Formats: sequence, C-alpha cells, structure tokens
Amino acid sequence: MGTSTDSGGPRTADGHPPHRYTAELAAEIERRWQDRWEREDCFRAPDPGEPGSENEKFYLLDMFPYPSGAGLHVGHPLGYIGTDLFGRYLRMKQRNVLHAMGYDGFGLPAEQHAIQTGTHPRTTTDTNIAHYREQLRRLGLAHDRRRSVATTDPGYYRWTQWIFLKIYNSWYDSEQRRARPVEDLVAEFDAGLRQPSGGRRWADLGPAERRMLIDEFRLVYIADALVNWCPGLGTVLANEEVTAEGRSERGNFPVFRRRLRQWMMRITAYADRLSDDLDRLDWPEPIKIMQRNWIGRSEGARIRFPITDRTADADAQPSVIEVFTTRPDTLFGATYLVLAPEHPLLSTLIADAWPDATDPRWTNAAETPEHGIAGYVSRASHKSERERQTGLDKTGIFTGSWATNPATGSPIPIFVADYVLTGYGTGAIMGVPAQDQRDWDFAATYGLPIIRTVIPPDGWDGQAYTGDGPATASSIDQLSLDGLMVDEAQRVVIDWLGVTGHGEPAVQYKLRDWLFSRQRYWAEPFPIVWDDVGPLPLPETHLPVRLPDLDDYAPRALDPYDAESALETPLSRAAEWIDVELDLGDGLRRYRRDANTMPQWAGSCWYYLRYVDPDDRDFFVRADLERYWMGPDPDRSGDPGGVDLYVGGVEHAVLHLLYARFWHKVLFDLGPVSSPEPFRRLFNQGYIQAYAYVDQRGSYVPAEEVSEEADGSFSGEGTPVTRQYGKMGKSLRNVVTPDEICDRYGADTFRLYEMSTGPLEASRPWSTRDVVGSFRFLQRLWRLLVDEATGLSRVTEEQPDSDTLRRLHRTIAGVDADLQDLRTNTAIAKIIEFNNHLTKTYGSAGVPRAVAEPLILMLAPLCPHVAEELWAGIGHVGSLIREPFPTADRQWLESDTVDYVVQVNGKVRAMLTVPAETDPAEAENAALGLEKIIVALAGRTPHRVVVVPNRLINIVVT
Repeated sequence: MGTSTDSGGPRTADGHPPHRYTAELAAEIERRWQDRWEREDCFRAPDPGEPGSENEKFYLLDMFPYPSGAGLHVGHPLGYIGTDLFGRYLRMKQRNVLHAMGYDGFGLPAEQHAIQTGTHPRTTTDTNIAHYREQLRRLGLAHDRRRSVATTDPGYYRWTQWIFLKIYNSWYDSEQRRARPVEDLVAEFDAGLRQPSGGRRWADLGPAERRMLIDEFRLVYIADALVNWCPGLGTVLANEEVTAEGRSERGNFPVFRRRLRQWMMRITAYADRLSDDLDRLDWPEPIKIMQRNWIGRSEGARIRFPITDRTADADAQPSVIEVFTTRPDTLFGATYLVLAPEHPLLSTLIADAWPDATDPRWTNAAETPEHGIAGYVSRASHKSERERQTGLDKTGIFTGSWATNPATGSPIPIFVADYVLTGYGTGAIMGVPAQDQRDWDFAATYGLPIIRTVIPPDGWDGQAYTGDGPATASSIDQLSLDGLMVDEAQRVVIDWLGVTGHGEPAVQYKLRDWLFSRQRYWAEPFPIVWDDVGPLPLPETHLPVRLPDLDDYAPRALDPYDAESALETPLSRAAEWIDVELDLGDGLRRYRRDANTMPQWAGSCWYYLRYVDPDDRDFFVRADLERYWMGPDPDRSGDPGGVDLYVGGVEHAVLHLLYARFWHKVLFDLGPVSSPEPFRRLFNQGYIQAYAYVDQRGSYVPAEEVSEEADGSFSGEGTPVTRQYGKMGKSLRNVVTPDEICDRYGADTFRLYEMSTGPLEASRPWSTRDVVGSFRFLQRLWRLLVDEATGLSRVTEEQPDSDTLRRLHRTIAGVDADLQDLRTNTAIAKIIEFNNHLTKTYGSAGVPRAVAEPLILMLAPLCPHVAEELWAGIGHVGSLIREPFPTADRQWLESDTVDYVVQVNGKVRAMLTVPAETDPAEAENAALGLEKIIVALAGRTPHRVVVVPNRLINIVVT
C-alpha cells in the first residue's frame, strides 16, 4: 500500500498512518504466523520419551464436527476458541498439551447430497473437510495437525470395525460385572461349569447349535427390533432423528414403528455401571441427571397375571402376562391390563368376537376385535413415542380377552393402548387408576373401575394420588396391606409374590439396547459375513472391510407412505461385494456380507483414543501412549482417568457421551485401555444466538438486508419485518460466517469478541456491529506499543511507577485465575482496564518493558497472532507459545488501604477508605464522622454498630 506525507505525518492512500493496525495488516500478520506455526510444528504434543514429555501432560478435547457443506458459522467456533486459548494458556504454564481436531464424516446428510447431485459422498466429504480445516486454521487454532483423523478414512474405520469385533466377541459376566471374551464362555461350557438353559446339555449340542447358543450371550446380537422405519429415506432412524410429529428431521417423511431384524448392542448390561460411575466424574450436575434419567433405573416387581378364557388353541397362547411396576403395593387397585400396540403377545390375545355384554366404548365401533385392533395398531405406528406419551387423549381398544388379578382373583379386561411403550418394562402395564393419572384418564374414558388403595391426605380434591399414605382396600386371607405405609406395603407384597409364584422383585431400566443397524451406504460396513447358520466375525486380517464404489446410493423406489414397504439397502445391490468367497481359516467358502452399515455414532465413540496414536498400523492405540495421556492418576484416589477436559455442546449430553462411555468400559474390561471412563471433566459451552427476521408472509428475510427504523421497527428493503431471537442457522437466513468477520477485522478480533461477550458456558447474542469494539481495543493496544508512523516499538527501558506495578500484578493475578477457570470474558475485561491505565499514563512517553512484556503474554492465549507480532517487535526472536505466563508478585497484591461499605439500617449510605492497618473501632468512629452518615442519622443515636473487618459497617438505629 502506497504512502503520502502531509502536515499530519505519512498516510496511506486510505488516509491512515502506514503502520496502523487495520484488517489488512491483521490478515498479513495472521497468515505469516500461521505459516510459521505450521512450518515449525509448534503445537506438536510430545509423546512419552520425546523432549517436552517430562512436563505434566494435559489432554484437551473438543467434540469434533460433522463437516457440512455450508461450512462454519460464527456459532460453531465458540467452544473451539475457548479450548484453544485454554490450551495456549496451559502451554505457557509449561504443560504438555495434546489438542487435536478430527472430522466425523460419515452420515445421512452426505448420502442425501449424493442422491440429489450424483456426487460421490467421499468427494463431498473430503471437500467439506478441506474447507473446515482452512476455516479453523484461519482462526489460529493450535491443533497438533499430525493427529487429525476422519472417520471416513479406511485406515480409521478399520479400527472402528476392530472395536466392533472386540465387542461382538465378548459377553457380559454379571457375577464379575465385566465383559469377558466369548472363548472364556465356551471354556466354561466345555468344563461343565455352565449348562444351557431348558434342560439341554452342552455335550449333546452340535456345532451349529453351540454357535447359536453362544450368539445369545454376545454383547452384539441380532434381534427382531421395534424400529423407526422411514421408507422415504430407506433407512431406520434413531429416536433423535424423528420429530414430535412422527416425521424424519431430514426430508420430513413419515416414520413408522415396525419390527425389523437388526444388529443390537447390549448396553443395558452396563446400565448400573454407567449410572454409578457418574459419581466419579467432574461433569455438570444437569448432565449427570440427564444421563441417570435416560438410564432410568427403577426398583419394583414383576407380576404375572394369569390369562383366563383361553382359546381352544391353548398351546399357542401364553398362560400369563407379565408386567413390571414400581408400585406393587397398589396391586389390589389394578382393574385392567394394557398392552403396547407392538407387544409380541398381542396377536395371541385377540378374540374371534366381542364377548357378550362388552361395553360399547371398548370396541371403537369395530365389528370384530381383529378388525378394530388392526386399525388401531396401524394408526399407532404413525405416531412418535413422544406423541404417544404426551397426547392428551388416552385411546385404546379391548382385545376381547381377560386376565385375573392374582391378589383379588377378579377378572380384568386386557386392552391395547398406544400410551404404553415396548421399550420400558415388559410392554404391558397393570392399570391402577387411583394411583396413576394416565390410568385414571384411561379408566374414565372407558368406564373402568377406580379403586383407591392408598388413603390420600385430608382435603385431597385431586384425582389419582401418587404420594405416600396408609394402604386401604388391600387385604385377603393370605395378604394384608391395610394400614401399612407404601414402603412397608411394597416389601410385604413382594414377599407374597415370591411365595405364591405370582412374581418376584425386579430392577428395570428405561435404557434400551443400542440399535446398531442402518440401511445406508455412507457408513462403516460390518466386519461380518453370513452362512447358513448365521453371522460370522471376520478375522482381523480381513480388515478394513471397505465400502464398494456405487453409482446409486438411493433407496429403491420405496413408497414413503407405505409402512410395510420392502427393505432394500444400497449395499445389497453391490452383487460382487455382497456375495464373496473367503477363507476364514477352514478353506475357501461362499459367504454373504451384511448389507447394513453402522450408525454415525460408531466413529465418534472412540476418536479421542485415535488422537493419542493416529498413525499406528498395528494397534488402535498403543498401550503406553494411552496410559500416558489417559490413564488414572495414581496420586488421586478414585480417579477414573480419561481426557482431562472435554468441551462441547449440551446437545450431546446423553447419547454420544453414553455410547462412548459404553464402548470405553468394554475396552477397559477387555484390557486395551487403562481407564474405566473416557472423559474426566466435561464442560458445556453455550450457543451463539442471533436475530432472525420474518416478513408478513411468514418467510425469513436475510438479516443483512434488514435495517432498523427511527421508531425502533425493522424493515427489509422497505417491507416491514418482525424480529425473532433464536439459534443461528441457515434456515433462518441469519448466518454470519467467521470468514466474513476475519475479512473485516481479522481473526484475533473475532476471537476476542466471541470470548468477551459472556461466560463460556452461557449462550449469548451475536451482534456484528459490536465486533468493532474488540477491533478498536486491539488498535489501541497496538498504538500503545507500536509507533503507527514508523512501525517502531514504543517500549522503553524506563522503570514503571509503583501504581502501575500494583495494577499490573493485580491484573496478572486476576487474568491467571480467570483463564484457569475458563472465565474468558472477565479476563478480557481486566486486560482492557489495564490497557486503559497504561494509555493514560504512558500514552505519550512509551511503555516500560517491565509492563509491556507481561501485557503481551497475558494477551497471547486470546489473540495469539497480534501477540506474536508485538513480542517480535520488542526484540524477541522465538515464538512466545511456550514463554512462561506472567507470575504476580505478592508484594504488589497487598493494598495500602481498605474500602468499607457503610450502611444505615442495611441501606448503603457511603463508602469509607481507611489505611489497611486501621482496627475495627477506629473504622467505626471514622464511619460515624462521615458527612453522609451524619445526615442519614439526623441526630439519632445508633442502637448498635456491626463492623465486618475490611468489608462492611452497618449502623442500626431505631
């Protein structure tokens, strides 16, 4: 840029001094330092035995992103910048910091884009990852680039498949409470230490029978599972991918509940450990609560209700219906049973015709039970689980069959109703209307008896009562609960159930086994083949099982509104890949590969382990590296080990964290990892929120086209619009990208603004117009240390005055404490305040080096590029990345004075500043002599004076 000279000194063509901190200069500085950091591999985390590994290690982790085609908006980097400045701060504290970034590249969005455009999802994913890497690099993030991974790389998903096989080849020993290899189970059967159920003998079973028996124990198994089937997308969806309206989040297709043969992972075996071990983790309490609620451990009883009026084909019909209840004490009030529409016994309980005198409300006006129930089940399949649970209207239909209440001997009708779900308990409930509001509503609708078995408190005017109280109407000859409080009544009835054979105590979980199949292309193939008997795991030498190249990724002409549409996966059409001849150790044979793929969760369950050892071809993670970076600290009792700090959004509070913990615990049981938990400490950053604007038609208007009118209203190109506030997103047309802000102000300004707008854990509004405030601060700081006309340093060798030294060391102490606790906004405020003091004190004379150097070092984690430039500008040759963070000198932290707040009857009336050595009695006298206090007392004599040393004086008058 050319310069000119006039009476005001040299100027650029834009009228600025030639060395002013502008967006152009910021961009040049940032590119130069980013290139140098990369060239010198400045952020490499040394492994054990390498120079630098003797320093105390710290493993810092971000929840890695899905690289969408839209790239980053300004909300995405909030957590990344927070972890980056924390990692930079820790390096200055001489810690060995591992901080890496990878990409979760598999998933439905890339596959849908491929279907729409014909571009292979690998091409799209690789392009998106490259874009993300460039965007993150531009922000100056200090990642160890050699550790970067992508779940879509065959070298990575080889080990995802390897972990799957480790889990598949394991079973859960409930006595030892850990996973063990299936070889141990086979050995126990061979030795006679264990026998198959049902009176069979292991020695009498053939090879195929033994194989099928062992498959029943595996932590990965095949089951006919009730799933969210979306024919419009041609795949099964997770609950989180289905809207409250029962439609797919992507594409808005209808989703149906349907049974399909699927891979399952036995996460329920770990339910207690997953819940109990939360106490060992330094996680936000709300996240722990969410996980415990998701696991949903409940204690109660299983109760068996005999079925009466059995059909002629009694052998094909069950003799009992089992229910799980947390309130077995209310058994005498059970006046009906309800099955979920998907209950496997439902078809055996449908009567041929309605029994005589059936209440017309029970039949839904259907001519026969078969006709009425078929229609009801079909309608229920169109509803999401959320809709079924929260719907105001409780609907159902009588099956035509009856059961017997085992306590009262009374016949009770068996209904099917959609408010009962199969995922919790047995998929059947006993209806106790007086003690459950949903049951009350159902009973009221269908005219069913309501028997109160717990006496509510006096004055109770509600309907169902769920609290404690004495039992009533709950006695027969062999069992008497009347007068007992709930806890004691439960113990008595559970004992009775066991003695009579009608039930037993039970523990139930809301947690379900993990549905692990997807009918997609762009995901990890299963390392499984099938023969005539069933599934067979591939040997490790056959890994990775690579995806075949396909031209057609779409589901084959499925009717999106047909719940029974045929299931055909994209992989099933790869004939040469599906049907394969392999030698699995017993010669060449023909097998069929599995046509399903793993869910997107698979790769994200273990990526943090691969960062530790990213290039290893022999191990998924080398044992000594895993112990160094993630092993439990022997000096901390009960330390669970794992990543030292994991930062990410609260949206992953349950499933990702739960699934990763499950995989990690299996690996811990089997030996490949040394820590029982993957993440020691968890921190949830907030969201960036932004205004969106809607026109009179309800359409979103681009935020950049909206202007604020003089009367406070808003318009978009002259048309009135309404302002809304919420999460930033493409659909709301309010996205601001970090590239835009970096172009206008530079990356350091962007970093500073995002970190200054509030606590890292809090959501905060985005305002582009306010970014300039952070930019102007950096200009002021630059101008303080750099001569804008010459570009030379303004740092002097003069000694700072005592007031400046006192302010400096207080600032150092405050910023140090703030950064240690991730209080970035208050750290920035302290730096700005100190910079303002220096500008007033040394703005014209130059800043003493003893003050300038610690100021730059405090700024370095927040704004690393400009800090490096300023550091070099005052004579330093090397980077400041590992320069020691300034240390506060305690002698300058001691104050010469003390400030008291002076109150009269609790109301603040004055401030009092006295020498630090003033004793409380002297401070009291000084306060009483203040003019404002004399006026407030108005001649009244104090009744009492309370002095809190060095803080507060409260004068009490009557």
